[in-house]
Amino acid sequence: MVRRVLSLTSGRIAVGVLAVIALLALAGPWLAPQDPLATSDDTLAAASGAHWLGTDYLGRDVLSRLLDGSRISVLGSLEVAVVALAVGAVPGILSVYLGRVFEWLSLRLTDTLVALPFLLFAVAVIALLGNGITQAMLVTGTLVSPLFYRVARAATLTVARSPYVEAAIVSGASVGWIVRRHVWAKVLPPLAVALAQTIGVGFVIVSSLTFLGIGVQPPAPTWGGLLASDLGYLDYRPWAPLAPAVLISATVWACNLLADAIRDVSGEAGRALLDRRKARAHRPGTPDTVPTGGAR
Repeated sequence: MVRRVLSLTSGRIAVGVLAVIALLALAGPWLAPQDPLATSDDTLAAASGAHWLGTDYLGRDVLSRLLDGSRISVLGSLEVAVVALAVGAVPGILSVYLGRVFEWLSLRLTDTLVALPFLLFAVAVIALLGNGITQAMLVTGTLVSPLFYRVARAATLTVARSPYVEAAIVSGASVGWIVRRHVWAKVLPPLAVALAQTIGVGFVIVSSLTFLGIGVQPPAPTWGGLLASDLGYLDYRPWAPLAPAVLISATVWACNLLADAIRDVSGEAGRALLDRRKARAHRPGTPDTVPTGGAR
């Protein structure tokens, strides 16, 4: 699937943008030219050679804070996606095979999570567990998990009606063997699409929570926190929110673009794409015969 995704222009663009964001998350703290927490008397300074993106209201270098905060933003969004995948996909697959009671309970629990007011519930749970990025992302991933539950359940129901799966059940195969041998390969592509989309959603969620001061203790920098701190000083630095906003928007856009590319190369669409490429590869460069219908 990776090669198919990279064969598309949209896939290569998405992977390239996300690779840059991943590099910022890995090396951002070491690439920061100054201490992101160090204050100075040079407050609300414009961009210059010493401060490429200027300074904030406490005189801290904005570029350094932007680079240092990329790790928390990226790790937070990944944590949301992984928690949602684990909490939602496994029960979604097992709900097809573990009987009516488990199916009914899992469906009701999923409906309950969907009905909960997201932000209010997240704030309430974080208030009980403590204001930390891990607690915030665990709660957020659980609230997002119904997406994976529904995707996994729908894909598993399609496979479960296949003759070869019914034959395996009749022959006495265990649920674990059926899932590993037949179900997982069919469920993986739609889950990959949902995972890419959820990473983008995770960036929006992390940015929203940190914008409100939830999940990260100040003065730790985050992209959402930089947006919040700049809003009160737009009269002095109207361009200040541009850098974190562009990073958040580009990351979410790349995640959605990657999800579209995965969808285009998987399932029926992927097989149709391969068939078209094979047809073009076997198309002769010159015709084998020359039409002679016009001569008399």
